[in-house]
Amino acid sequence: MGVDSAPAAVPAGAGTDTVTTAVPARLDRLPWSRWHWMIVIGLGTVWILDGLEVTIVGNVAGRLAEEGSGLAITSAQVTGIAAALYVAGACSGALFFGWLTDRYGRKKLFMVTLVVYLGATAMTALSFESWWFFLFRFLTGFGIGGEYAAINSAIDELIPSLYRGRVDLIINGSYWLGAIGGALLSIVMLDTDIFPKDLGWRLSFALGVVLGLVILLVRRHVPESPRWQFIHGRGEKAERLVSSVEREIEREKGEPLPPPAGEITIHQRKSIGFGTIAKTVFARYPRRAVLGLSLFIGQAFLYNAITFGFGAILTTFFDVPTGHTGYYFAVIAAGNFVGPLVLGKLFDTVGRRIMISSTYVLSGLLLFVTAWLFDRGSLSATTLTACWCVVLFFASTGASSAYLTVSEIFPMETRAMAIAFFYALGTAAGGISGPLVFAELTESGVVGDTVLAFQIGAGLMCAAGIVAAFLAVDAERRSLEDIAEPLSVVK
Repeated sequence: MGVDSAPAAVPAGAGTDTVTTAVPARLDRLPWSRWHWMIVIGLGTVWILDGLEVTIVGNVAGRLAEEGSGLAITSAQVTGIAAALYVAGACSGALFFGWLTDRYGRKKLFMVTLVVYLGATAMTALSFESWWFFLFRFLTGFGIGGEYAAINSAIDELIPSLYRGRVDLIINGSYWLGAIGGALLSIVMLDTDIFPKDLGWRLSFALGVVLGLVILLVRRHVPESPRWQFIHGRGEKAERLVSSVEREIEREKGEPLPPPAGEITIHQRKSIGFGTIAKTVFARYPRRAVLGLSLFIGQAFLYNAITFGFGAILTTFFDVPTGHTGYYFAVIAAGNFVGPLVLGKLFDTVGRRIMISSTYVLSGLLLFVTAWLFDRGSLSATTLTACWCVVLFFASTGASSAYLTVSEIFPMETRAMAIAFFYALGTAAGGISGPLVFAELTESGVVGDTVLAFQIGAGLMCAAGIVAAFLAVDAERRSLEDIAEPLSVVK
């Protein structure tokens, strides 16, 4: 699907300097190399931290509620209030840091947001009262929300168009590697034969901080986006960076690179206002805006509700000890990661529209079946976990494609802010209400209440898949500038 309406003229506020560059075409025609692996490791690994963080909280909820944990807090407060505050922080951070990312560059902000995330996580480990725990759950989310905007925009602008879909999906799916680690880590940390009740959960957060510090060191070597540089008056730096990468890859491959496909001429600018962003997203691309909101709301409700509440379901309905929920969560986390890993390439070959719509609809239908079986009492802790593993194999792939979609279907100048906006609005609708509603429903101990939560998540996923079938953009193997023409382009 093309642009919703005719391209706009260069908006007011654009810079007076005009530059013609082949930087986008030069980046898109690069073969996969060690340089690209450095980008993936430096930027993508933070999703592992996020998965580690969220899973630890979900699995230690029962332990925190126990006497002697060091906190006067209930399991429902952890999976409900604290989870909602984490997501609220993520929404706020996405909007705040997303605006800064478009204004000051990808590199500065993906360093700052990681520091915020790490500091807040360290403070969470030192919690002594429930209000302290709630405050730093919010601030931890504030940092991770900024990460989503800064990193997704940087990744898509640095990865060649031939590989962009699968790389973006696998990176976003790597969240579940962290979830596996968090699940297994919680088993050890919650073992009172190894650590006291008031220490093990604190060490879980502390280990996440250590991993984050390692990522921070690697990330220092990730460059600024050349696409951002040439639009923001730093064309010479963009040219030097791309030239150095080309030389490095030619040495690695032992052959010259093919010529770039073409050039683009743009008016350079320093910044862009919220008014222009809103006009671009909603007036110029209204159908793409509906698509982005649908995808994010569907996956946000499903994931934030279930990720924070799966441990509570196991303990409430199947009497699984709090120290053993990590085994079950590790299984569904593995299914989540395998989904994007196996299906990711199809988004670049079969295409975005078919793959996005099918993964959403199929995961929703399978979740309806799971809800029906759960309602009949046909499931045990093991078979429920197996059902969720299958559901999330497809749902994880679809959810990852939501981030890919909003990061590639809007103009370069609005990219980080567009990611932030759709993440924040979709997550606020599904991610804040999801944990609150789900915690209330599962705490009741009534099977029908939990079935209702399953059905709501399934219905929203199916609805989003139907929207994608009609409105998804055929962005596979196309340059970002071809998918959404930059606002600053010279006609």
